[in-house]
Amino acid sequence: MYEQVQGSEQFQELKRRFRAWTFPMTAAFLGWYLLYVVLSGWARDFMGVKLLGNINVALVLGVLQFVSTFGIAWAYSRHAQKKLDPLADQLRDEVEAREQ
Repeated sequence: MYEQVQGSEQFQELKRRFRAWTFPMTAAFLGWYLLYVVLSGWARDFMGVKLLGNINVALVLGVLQFVSTFGIAWAYSRHAQKKLDPLADQLRDEVEAREQ
């Protein structure tokens, strides 16, 4: 039963939609995080530049790491709601109908 679902075109489309969004976003976020780490280790003068009072570039980029994490979570939620959930619901309904 589950092998049939996994082999179905709808399931393959669901996997494609999931991967088409998550793989590039994961790579982009890891690149952004790595940039922060590299700058922190090898561009200390740049990271120490004061922007406003005691707020420097490192602090701003560090806070932006958290902001981008929440932004990605929000964007994924919207993506899943629009592109993944309807197809997953349809697949689930078909599987439940077959089991009865």
